[in-house]
Amino acid sequence: MNNNNQGPNSQLRSALYIDGFNLYHAIDDLDEPFLKWINYWRLGEVLIPPKTEKIVKVLYCTAFYPNSSTKRWRHEQLINAQKVHGVNVAMGHYSHETVKCFGCDDEWKKPTEKQGDINVAIHLIADGMNDLFDVAYLLSADSDQAATAKMFADIFPKKKLVQVVPPKRNHSLEIARYTSYKVKINTDHLEKCVMGDVVFRPKVANARRPNEYSPPHDWVHPDDRPKR
Repeated sequence: MNNNNQGPNSQLRSALYIDGFNLYHAIDDLDEPFLKWINYWRLGEVLIPPKTEKIVKVLYCTAFYPNSSTKRWRHEQLINAQKVHGVNVAMGHYSHETVKCFGCDDEWKKPTEKQGDINVAIHLIADGMNDLFDVAYLLSADSDQAATAKMFADIFPKKKLVQVVPPKRNHSLEIARYTSYKVKINTDHLEKCVMGDVVFRPKVANARRPNEYSPPHDWVHPDDRPKR
């Protein structure tokens, strides 16, 4: 059953699909580490028009960086926090690929993330086939996802695909050819989604904010600022 033919008071079902490293590196470039500690479900709610749409799923695609216990612990805390808030997590992996310096012929192994963009694509298309949503938000500036967007447009002409652009990144023209419109994430969006120092839900998960992600002492969450 497709819910596009809804009554005047109904909300469209929306889902957000996140290329985790695409978002992470964009936030990292902002040089505000506390903005990494955000609730992705809340981000979905912030990005959609709330009067006409309702978030029904958020998928976060990521992988653990190898050979770093401290990075892995921080990443585990973030993943657990997302699970507390109802976010689905699809894990990829890293492989070590040989890189060669053409100037000196030296070779070394470079860790390369795998499956992230594929996980985004297959879940987006599968959920569309299962009629999970009316509007899908694709958070990625990776032009490789243009093939996903084209397939989406071909298979689901009655559904909408929206390109979500990470902060300080340009949108992908290749993806934009097949999307209804685009949304650009800014720091205001991110600040609204910052989580507390402890995130807990019985029988689901618990997480503690890494010290590296603590907000500045004078920062106040938008929910706690005086109303204008």
